Amino acid sequence: MALLLLALAPRSTGAACADCLHAGAARVVLTVPSGTPLAGYGAFDRRFIVPDVLGRHPHAFWFKPSEGTLDPPAARALVIEGGQRRLTWVAVDLVAVDRAFTGRVARALAQAGLPPGALIVSASHTHSGPGAFMESGFLGVVSAERQDREVTEALVSSVVVAVRRAEGTKSPARVGSASVAAPTLTVGRLRQEVDREIVVLKVASEAGAPIALLWNYAIHGTMLPAINLRLSGDVMGIASRELERMTGVPALFVNGAVGDVSPARHGEVETEHAGRELAAAVFRGWEAARPAWTEPFVVGTTRVPLPAPFLSIRNCTSRWAPGWLTLPLRFALPLDAELIGGRLGDVAWVTVPGELQSWLGEAVKRAGRRGVRHAFVAGLSNDYLGYFITQADYDRVAYVACASLYGPEAGLRLTRAAEKLIGELATTGTRR
Repeated sequence: MALLLLALAPRSTGAACADCLHAGAARVVLTVPSGTPLAGYGAFDRRFIVPDVLGRHPHAFWFKPSEGTLDPPAARALVIEGGQRRLTWVAVDLVAVDRAFTGRVARALAQAGLPPGALIVSASHTHSGPGAFMESGFLGVVSAERQDREVTEALVSSVVVAVRRAEGTKSPARVGSASVAAPTLTVGRLRQEVDREIVVLKVASEAGAPIALLWNYAIHGTMLPAINLRLSGDVMGIASRELERMTGVPALFVNGAVGDVSPARHGEVETEHAGRELAAAVFRGWEAARPAWTEPFVVGTTRVPLPAPFLSIRNCTSRWAPGWLTLPLRFALPLDAELIGGRLGDVAWVTVPGELQSWLGEAVKRAGRRGVRHAFVAGLSNDYLGYFITQADYDRVAYVACASLYGPEAGLRLTRAAEKLIGELATTGTRR
C-alpha cells in the first residue's frame, strides 16, 4: 500500500499556518448534447427494437435518446488542501464511472492547471443520468450505451468547470462529522437487513460559514422506472438539491455499500417525497456536526488483484444450469481494483470501484471506527467492476449474484483490503 500522509500541525499564533486546511466547493449542471441516452437500465423500455445502424440519432445506438430533463443531473466538487497534499472529490449524477473516464478527468484537470492530487470521482448511481460516456463496450451493450466522444467531452468539461469553481472558493476550513439514521426507504434484495446509516461531513470556514456538505448513504437510484426517458438524479439528486436549498452550499452525495440495497418505493411522486424525507434526515446530521480544527489529514491507496472475471450462467438463469458453464469476461474487465482511503479528523472512508454488499460494507465501517467516530464506504468510485458479495450469497439465482463477475471469493478479498486500508488510516496520527 502506498500511503500519503499529512498530519496537520497545531494552529500557531501570529503567522498564517502553512499546513492549515483549506477547502472550496461548487456545483454545476451536467451539460450533455440533446438526445443523449440514459444509462442504468438494460430493459426493453429503454432500447431500440433494432440498433440505430442508419445513424438517425447522433448520440444513441443501442438505447433510445433522452426526452428532456425531469431534474438536472449535476457535478459537485470539493477541493481540500493541507500542507503539500490535495484531495479533489467529485460527485456526479451518473450510474457509474469507469477508470478510463476517471483518467480523462485527471488529465483534463491537470491540463487546466488544476492538478487533482488524490482524485475521487463518485457516481451517484442514478439510473436516469446520461449515458454514452464509458469506454467499456461490454457495459455499453448492457446498460450504458456505446461511448460517444461528444457526450464524454461534455461531461468531462462539466467536471472541470466544477473543480475550477471550487478551487476559486477555497478558504481556511474546519471539518465536522455526524451520523444519523435514515428513514425507512430501503429494502434488502437478498432478504437481509441492510445498512441505513447516513454519515455527514460538514465543511465550514474558520468563522463558521458553511462551505460544503458531503453525505453518504446506500440506496439504488431506481425509484424512477425504466420507462422514464427524462434525465434525472433520481432520489439522491432530489435530496441533494433540497439540501442545497437548506444549507446554501453544494451537497455531494456519495453512495455506500449498495449492492443488495433497493428503494422500498417507486414512481415519480414517491421519488419527490422520499427525496425530501432523506434531505430532512441528512440536515439533522448537518446541524449536529461541529466543525473543528482538523488533524490529521491523511490519504492512502492500495491495489487489489482480482480473479479473472466471468459471467455465471447458473447465477443468471437457473440453479439447474451446470456451474462450469460460464462466459469469460477477461477481455472486458480489468484484473485489479484500486481503493483510495482517507481520514479527515474524526471521519474516515475508503472507496470501492463497484457495488459492495451491505454486510461487507458494515464490516469495513467497523474497521474504520476503531480509530475514528465515523466511517463510510464510498461505493461506485473511480471505476465500475460490478457487484461484490459474500461467498455464502454468491451461489444464488439472482441479479446480485449474476452481476458478481469476479467469482465467489472476490467480495471477501476486496473487503479485507478495504478493512486494512481504512483501519490503518483511521489510526494514523491519532493521539493516545
